[in-house]
Amino acid sequence: MRQGILALAVAGGVALAGCSGGGDGAERATGDSGEKRDSAPMPAPAPALPNGGTGAAPPGGQGDDERREFAPDHLSTFALDVDTASYGFARRTLAEGRLPDPSTVRPEEFVNSFRQDYPRPDGDGFSVSVDGARTDDDGWSLVRVGLATRGEPAETERPPAALTFVIDVSGSMAEPGRLDLVKRSLGLMTDRLRPDDSVALVTFSDTAETVLPMTRLGDGGGRGEGARDDGEDVGGRTRVHRAVAELEPSRSTNLEAGITTGYDTAVRGRKEGATNRVVLLSDALANTGETSADGILGRISDARREHGITLFGVGVGSDYGDALMERLADKGDGHTTYVSDEAEAREVFCEQLPAHIELRARDAKAQVAFDPETVEQFRLIGYDNREVADDDFRDDSVDGGEIGPGHTVTALYAVRTRPGADGRLATASVRWLDPGSRAPREESGRIGTADLDGSLGEADAGLQVTAVAAYFADALRTAAPPGGHVDRDLPEPNATTPNAATPNPASRAPVTPIPAAPSFAELSERAHALPTRTKQVRELTSSIDQAARLAAG
Repeated sequence: MRQGILALAVAGGVALAGCSGGGDGAERATGDSGEKRDSAPMPAPAPALPNGGTGAAPPGGQGDDERREFAPDHLSTFALDVDTASYGFARRTLAEGRLPDPSTVRPEEFVNSFRQDYPRPDGDGFSVSVDGARTDDDGWSLVRVGLATRGEPAETERPPAALTFVIDVSGSMAEPGRLDLVKRSLGLMTDRLRPDDSVALVTFSDTAETVLPMTRLGDGGGRGEGARDDGEDVGGRTRVHRAVAELEPSRSTNLEAGITTGYDTAVRGRKEGATNRVVLLSDALANTGETSADGILGRISDARREHGITLFGVGVGSDYGDALMERLADKGDGHTTYVSDEAEAREVFCEQLPAHIELRARDAKAQVAFDPETVEQFRLIGYDNREVADDDFRDDSVDGGEIGPGHTVTALYAVRTRPGADGRLATASVRWLDPGSRAPREESGRIGTADLDGSLGEADAGLQVTAVAAYFADALRTAAPPGGHVDRDLPEPNATTPNAATPNPASRAPVTPIPAAPSFAELSERAHALPTRTKQVRELTSSIDQAARLAAG
């Protein structure tokens, strides 16, 4: 099966004056993450199979029993993704003393939770960096493809934001750390948005309601948009605060109604020249109305396509409909994150969302071509449901990912080289549409067998962090707690809650560990020995230690 990746989407939106920090909210893993191997643009190889198109494995390649894990051709094509919700939810679950359900563990979201210091391009689009290192498994290496966009514009340069917040006020949101956290987060954001930004609020439980139409925060008193009918004239920012303060949980979860009303409100309040976004804040445990992502998004397809309004999902709660939220974001040209406390909420609303106000690339896709003369097998780690057909790499009508300023995207491969192989190993190409002109552009980087001479323990600090994060996700996907079964804390679908938290079907298939995968105990040692000790690396180490204790019983 071809290993591809995924469909990213970016969504987001808000730039907050007064918030410290910047970027996409993930701390830098290192001060230097590998140099670009070839800066000249180079087209990706034509998507032909190395054996003349039969699809059979090359000599020494993968057999029938390995084709799910190792691609029979030498191309890997994917759309770009910066989701991180899987990692945040796993950390929350481990902190509560449980191993996460393997179906909620997506390795690419663990890897992309750590922003790397890849070289940045001068303009829109991407830089491409490719590096790698040998593992302890003879013949196997890890190859990292790193893509980066130029950083955020100055606060005065970014366009105004028109944000429609769709807020889950169903009964399940009464649990501490759900609606109360959402309300604090919205209050924080409202105080930091610019006067020329606008906000609308939609709530949903068993039905949906627009509690505040699109309201410009800089509006003074008077009978402007969003004014109340009680005769009191207050400014736009005060109207938002009052509407947020009145939110209370009740009844069931009709996510379909919330998103449909949210997009209707966003279209009615759409601002020309502004960044128009729908931001969904929910535990995504839909149990009323349409509960499948495709069914829900089918209701608002025109708003997405005609008006370019994308969806950003912020997940909350110890019971969380991870699969549904991810699917909604993927199909809604957006992405997801997860927050469990006020510190994480502050990071999301002060640091991550500003990175999505302005686009650096539209419909971005990547294709990695491995040389059949030097590569015997390869496996993309993660991105199980993110595949793009190889023939669609240069088909600009095929949806890719919308990427904002300051993003890094990492794809990690396990690669087995042929004995004695020497020369070109792989070429990584990224293709995107210019955010203004929509003209297609490409950039490429390459790596050779000589670049894999060093061991993983001697590699760039960023590559080491990437490897530990990937191995951690891989271990969680294959781990079982004492008693031999996984504690699936997400409810299975039933007659009353269809698809409420249906695990990703791809994750139910057997998972072959990454070559040279360490045990939890060995992984803990590697994490403690990482050469960089940022806050996020310390949190990663702590989560690995928690998982090791739980797995050991």
